[in-house]
Amino acid sequence: MNIALCQINTIVGDFWYNADKILSFYKSAIESDADLVVFPEMTITGYPPQDLLLENRFVIRNLEALEKISYKVKDTPMIVGYVRKENHNLFNSAAVLFNRKMIAHYDKVLLPTYDVFDEDRYFSAGSKFTPVSIKIGGNDIQLGLQICEDLWDENYQYRVADKLCENGANLLINISASPFHVRKRFERMALVKSKAKRLKIPYLYCNLVGGQDELIFDGHSLAYDNRGFLIAEGRQFEEEIVMVDLNDGMGKEIAPYSIQRDEGLFRGLVLGVRDYFSKTGHKKCVIGLSGGIDSALTACIAVEALGKNNVLCISMPSKFTSGDSQNDAVELVKNLGVKLRTVPIKELHSEFESLFTKTFDGVDRDTTEENIQARIRGNILMAFSNKFGYLVLSTGNKTELALGYCTLYGDMSGGLAVISDLSKMDVYSVAQGYNDKRGGQIIPENIFSKPPSAELSEKQVDPFDYSKVSPLVDEIVENRLSKRELVNLGYDEQLVGHIFGLVRKAEFKRRQAAPGLKVTPKAFGMGRRYPIVNHFDGE
Repeated sequence: MNIALCQINTIVGDFWYNADKILSFYKSAIESDADLVVFPEMTITGYPPQDLLLENRFVIRNLEALEKISYKVKDTPMIVGYVRKENHNLFNSAAVLFNRKMIAHYDKVLLPTYDVFDEDRYFSAGSKFTPVSIKIGGNDIQLGLQICEDLWDENYQYRVADKLCENGANLLINISASPFHVRKRFERMALVKSKAKRLKIPYLYCNLVGGQDELIFDGHSLAYDNRGFLIAEGRQFEEEIVMVDLNDGMGKEIAPYSIQRDEGLFRGLVLGVRDYFSKTGHKKCVIGLSGGIDSALTACIAVEALGKNNVLCISMPSKFTSGDSQNDAVELVKNLGVKLRTVPIKELHSEFESLFTKTFDGVDRDTTEENIQARIRGNILMAFSNKFGYLVLSTGNKTELALGYCTLYGDMSGGLAVISDLSKMDVYSVAQGYNDKRGGQIIPENIFSKPPSAELSEKQVDPFDYSKVSPLVDEIVENRLSKRELVNLGYDEQLVGHIFGLVRKAEFKRRQAAPGLKVTPKAFGMGRRYPIVNHFDGE
């Protein structure tokens, strides 16, 4: 009995593209002797469609695509995710197709409403735990279907897998659209393994792959046998048909797929950038290259995602830009093989300073004058974007975004914030991993060793010890620890209070930031919803 888990990359709302891809993978799976072909959650619509689900024509088109697919399914059954409508209710469903018709469906029971998920806004919950009777490869199977969150049932009223098994299921299959973050892979593996081992039943898991706005889906489909042995595993960040042999493969445990943390982060961001461009119809990007670590890593990701001929870097030195920074930028683009344009901003900045000397007469110089440089640079990047159709990639990291150490309408300008969910320490680590993986010093060593600086004033360096502040920000944002808990962990009380205040006050900036790719359990953007007007001090 061979089951094909097809982890494919879909496009939200492109029903015929998705349908054609489903049928293409279905054909390939049959040619590989599959007895059942499985596709991820909401494959037909793409995931997540969000408020498109409130458009009646969207739901109708999804059903039309399902009908087209079903007509092509003959004697090898298919499981595919779609949106089911009954009366005025929508359900996140799995269709079981066989002999040119739908022979059964399963409605998702557990609807997540945390982090990036808001399924209760759109869907009604399923309430049936009845296995599907089906013949697979000559075997009569009681198939227990699940959809994504039904796996993560520890904190819900129902333990979905248990109920399906109580009702006679002897094979469990979960179809998912589970977004990537840096620890998610291991959490999934542990959950699927524990259920297969505890319930003594094979458990197969088929996950979506690809980028959708801020979200990255990493594939990594899984199959565990009835002893909890891993018997098949899909690669991360790639479309693939994962063949699962439930006869000869049972009891033959395989070694887990190996990928280092930093390489996983890098490849996830590459996939996110590549799909954001291809699915929005863009081909080329423009990046402001400062000679610092953040813009360097962004450029490396862009080259990997789009190709060197589609990346334009622009150096915009001011009177405060060091010779080292300019030389580092030149060396980086030479190593990457991308184009570099130099657009000095000294004269423009001088014009603004002359204006402000008169306008702000008698008022001391402060960050206002510094930020003008960032805004001049933002305007130049946007001009290149408008003139040539390039998408601007902003280069700020998560630590800076949390602290508000970034300039609205300046370095925050852009169509996509590539590394906005990487902490400053992760930026260094991922960049070093990139160099190590490629066997050479593509990012110049001086970029790693020099003190980080925005270079907006004479001999300026960033006002933070990132080795302390970066992990502190992660504890506040990702783990939501209180001030007291942080002090108990050993953080300086004064520093904790200062950083808490900066994070709270910068919310208005983050609301105006470019969409950023999510790679941690809690990213700024659609998954973290804090009010701008907010006097909570973290106590």
